[in-house]
Amino acid sequence: MKTAFDAHCWAEIDLDALVHNFHLIREKASPAAVCAVVKADAYGHGDRMAARTLAETGAAWFAVSSLAEARHLRRSGIKQPILILGMTRPECAGALAAEGITQAVYSLEYARALSQAAEAAGVTVEGHLKIDTGMGRIGFGACRDFEGAVSGLLECRRLRGLSITGAFQHFPVADSLSEEDRRYTEKQYALFRRVVERLEAAGPLRTVHCSNSAGLTAHPEWSGDMVRAGVILYGQDPSAEVAFPGLRPVMALKTVVSQVKDLAPGDCVGYGRTYTADRPLRAATVCCGYADGYPRCLSNLGTASIHGRPAPILGRVSMDQIVLDASQAPEVSAGDEAVLLGAAPADGFAQAAEKAGTITYELLCAVARRVPRVYLRGGEVVEVLDYLDKE
Repeated sequence: MKTAFDAHCWAEIDLDALVHNFHLIREKASPAAVCAVVKADAYGHGDRMAARTLAETGAAWFAVSSLAEARHLRRSGIKQPILILGMTRPECAGALAAEGITQAVYSLEYARALSQAAEAAGVTVEGHLKIDTGMGRIGFGACRDFEGAVSGLLECRRLRGLSITGAFQHFPVADSLSEEDRRYTEKQYALFRRVVERLEAAGPLRTVHCSNSAGLTAHPEWSGDMVRAGVILYGQDPSAEVAFPGLRPVMALKTVVSQVKDLAPGDCVGYGRTYTADRPLRAATVCCGYADGYPRCLSNLGTASIHGRPAPILGRVSMDQIVLDASQAPEVSAGDEAVLLGAAPADGFAQAAEKAGTITYELLCAVARRVPRVYLRGGEVVEVLDYLDKE
C-alpha cells in the first residue's frame, strides 16, 4: 500500500465523507437498494478505492459506462452486480457473462445481435431494458411509439441467450424546479410506470429503477427497487436548485507554493499580460495549471486559498502554474499548501463550475491523471493512487 507521494499537485479524497454521503443516500432511498455510479473513474475520484469503500459500506450495485470500466472493478475485487449503462459490442457477450456483468439493452436490433452472440458463445447475458421516456438518447422510444416500444421490449424477454432481469430510464431535468421541467419529469415517471406495468404483466422483473441523483433528491418516493446515486455520492448537489441536505465534499484539489514575489503597481502577470497590479501585493506561484484540470477560463476569476484565507487568481492560468494574490496571507512562503478547489474559502467545485459556465460533473472528471489521488481516513493518508507510477 502506497502512502507517500510528491506534494506537487494532488487531489485529496476524503473517504469518511464518501461513507457519510452514502449513509445519507441509503437512508433517503430506503428500502430501495443503492447502485453506486462509479463511471469515469468514479467521477475523477479513482474507481478502485471509491468502489471498495462503497462496497464495504453497503452498495448493492455498481454502474459504469463501458466493459473496460466494469472489468476494472472486477480486477479491483468488486463482487457486487455491475450494470453497464451504455453500449457493449455484441461480440463481447462471452466476456459479459464470464464477468457476471449486466448489460443495458436499449433497442430490439441491439438485443437480437447480443442474443445471437450469446448463443454462439454458449452463454447467457443478463440485461436491464433501457426505456427512453424523454431523455432522447439510447432506449426504447416509449414517448414516441408506446405500443411499438412495449412490443419490442416484450420480444427482448423472449430472446435466447438473454436473461432480462430489470428495467430503467433516466431523468434529464429532475435537477430543475421550473414548472415546465417538473411537469416533464412527472410525465416521464408516469410513462415509465405504464411501460413497467405492461412488462410485469408478462412476468416479474427483479430490479426496476428510474432515479438518478436528481431524481432521488427531488422524488425519493419514486425510488423503486433501486436508485442510481452518482454525483451526490461525491458530495456535490445535482444543481443549485435541487440540493441534497447534509452532503460533505469528497475531493479537494491542492498544490504547493513554488515561489513568492512582491509585486509593485504596474507589474504584469502571466501570458497576455491580462493582469497588471494596481497596488503592492504578495504573489504566490503554485504548481498547478489547466493540464492538471484547473479550468483556464477561471483566469482572473477563480479563488484559491492559502493558510485558510482567500487567494484570487492573478492573470491567466498556465498549463502547469498559476499565480495567486496571497496578500491576505503575507506570511506565505515556498512549500506552503494551497487549496485550489473544493474547500472554503477556495471555490467549491459548484462555485467554480458556475464561474466557468459549466457543471460540477465536468470539473470533477477533468482532474488529470498526472494528479495523484490521496485517500484519507480520519484525516490520515491511507493510500495514494499515482497513475504515472503504474505505467
